[in-house]
Amino acid sequence: MESQGPDMEIVHLLRAVTVELGLHSARFAQRNGMHPTDVRALIALMDAARAGKELTAGRLGAALGLNSAGTTGLIDRLERAGMVRRVRGTRDRRLVVIEVTEEAVALGQSFFGPLIERTVDLFQGYDAAERAAIRGFLTGVRDAAAAGEPS
Repeated sequence: MESQGPDMEIVHLLRAVTVELGLHSARFAQRNGMHPTDVRALIALMDAARAGKELTAGRLGAALGLNSAGTTGLIDRLERAGMVRRVRGTRDRRLVVIEVTEEAVALGQSFFGPLIERTVDLFQGYDAAERAAIRGFLTGVRDAAAAGEPS
């Protein structure tokens, strides 16, 4: 077996963090009668809202890698559960956009809030240069993963 240098240790640690976060998200989904894709959809919608963007069903489906029928089923299921609602777009009233309800945000905060607080507290232990390095590294890993497989 190949020797593990410090760089590979970081890669394996990042993989372990990814697994643990996935398990944490799966526990939330299970406790709330959701599918893991439901949780991914809520995250995508909240991320879009934070960025000042509105997501239509088509854009949400594309972000999740779902076809039209799968996206409709997902939105219908989340709407019945009171997690999302369909509303008219604020910039273009012809569009129907999907938004997360206040109840869904509160539910997520009650479950994920403690982990978020511990993470923020941990981050506060680093100076500005270290935070910039961490941010740059994580952004690079995210972008590399988003790029998909090499052709």
